[in-house]
Amino acid sequence: MVELAAYSTGALVREMASGLVRLALECQKTPRPQTGDQYQRRRPAAALVEEATWRAYCNGRKCGYAVRRECGAEEWRVLRAVEPVSVGAGVLPEGGAGTRAGAGEGDLMYMRAKFERVVGSRDSEAFYMVNPDGSGGPELSIYLLRV
Repeated sequence: MVELAAYSTGALVREMASGLVRLALECQKTPRPQTGDQYQRRRPAAALVEEATWRAYCNGRKCGYAVRRECGAEEWRVLRAVEPVSVGAGVLPEGGAGTRAGAGEGDLMYMRAKFERVVGSRDSEAFYMVNPDGSGGPELSIYLLRV
């Protein structure tokens, strides 16, 4: 799971309402050791999605950072609540699905969609949101880059 730690959901919703959204997450390429055993030098770089921290950009503007973390109990609760939804967006109430109506302070906005993954190289991947009606291009694109 990658968390956009410094970017609010409201800001992302405003960006999506204005049109196409491109999120770019950049991480630092780790230099390979010049000395050491042969295994150390030949070991491939970690998978791109396994990187721990990222600089985050939304539509070309720096918007903070993102971090990779493991799903905790709360994240698994949310994933189970939206599991029946194949495509769509909505709000989960603070106390859990179905406990109350309205969008309060602790409510959670979610968006569920299908994404097409395109691997450019070991240092670049892209995820393009697939529109369910098949028309137009992706409204949301997420780029992972190791620079």
